[in-house]
Amino acid sequence: MAMMVSSRSSSWAALALLLFVSVAHTVAGADELSAGYYAKTCPNVESVVWSVMASRVGGGRMAPAVLRLFFHDCFVNGCDASVLLDATPFSESEKDVEPNTSLTGFTVIDEIKSALERDCPATVSCADVIAIASRDAVTLLGGPTWNVPLGRKDSRFAARREFTRAHLPSPNDNLTELIRMFGELGLDARDMTALSGAHTVGMANCMHYRDRVYGTSNTKYNIDPSFAESRRQLCPPQGPIGDAGKAPFDVTTPMKFDNAYYRDLIAHQGLLNSDQALYGGGGVDNLVEMYGTDGDAFGRDFAKAMVKMGNIPPPKGMPMEVRLQCSKAN
Repeated sequence: MAMMVSSRSSSWAALALLLFVSVAHTVAGADELSAGYYAKTCPNVESVVWSVMASRVGGGRMAPAVLRLFFHDCFVNGCDASVLLDATPFSESEKDVEPNTSLTGFTVIDEIKSALERDCPATVSCADVIAIASRDAVTLLGGPTWNVPLGRKDSRFAARREFTRAHLPSPNDNLTELIRMFGELGLDARDMTALSGAHTVGMANCMHYRDRVYGTSNTKYNIDPSFAESRRQLCPPQGPIGDAGKAPFDVTTPMKFDNAYYRDLIAHQGLLNSDQALYGGGGVDNLVEMYGTDGDAFGRDFAKAMVKMGNIPPPKGMPMEVRLQCSKAN
């Protein structure tokens, strides 16, 4: 009898494992995302996210950090919350790869997830939490709002370091490279130009803008001399690569989500080479000039591009789930 029970238990365990693997590999091909995805299973999801974001983030510096998480997640294997996974003995972490080593905002996402687990356990994915929170971050900083399509699942594995590094834009990328990288994700030049406007808030480390302000061999674009001098006061020609010498992308309204970023580019005051790449070469100059004079047009295009970027799916066959904790697989 003991052998029969053991055999039966083993069979059920094997069947359960088979079903889990089957679901994990097919969920990425589920129905398209929908703003009402949690209408029945977790109807208060957006109010929970907003409550935590408003209390923890408000209009402060953590808002740009949360927005940045969404970009760095979606650019590597789609919007699957893989950027939140910690390293394990069996899996690398995207957090450990430059430029992800400077990412913050993880504690905010964890707090939102904990609140949702109390309200509707094992229901809302970490990928959807990032998507909603990034929208709320923009709104809290005075930017546009939009309906966020939901229904994403979380990857059980992070991308390898080499893959992560190769799929994130560099501070020194030129326009051709930026258009190529965005294009590989189904985002066109207009999407790229609008999404780059996220740099109207937040800050960059000295190591990312040093080449530009000191006119080294990696500097490719015109820079206003007085702007370069002011940034050199914050960023020594040599020094540590950590958070030293942080500078705002937009010095005029660094914590307001507006169209000042584009006016900075027109004045040749883009902080990164990859920022200034958008203006001065003719490729997307017309878009930069339009967004610089029409903040409403920028807001509309940014919202559309955020939805489009948020629709980037993980690779087919990627094992997916709804994580109970965002930093580790179930």
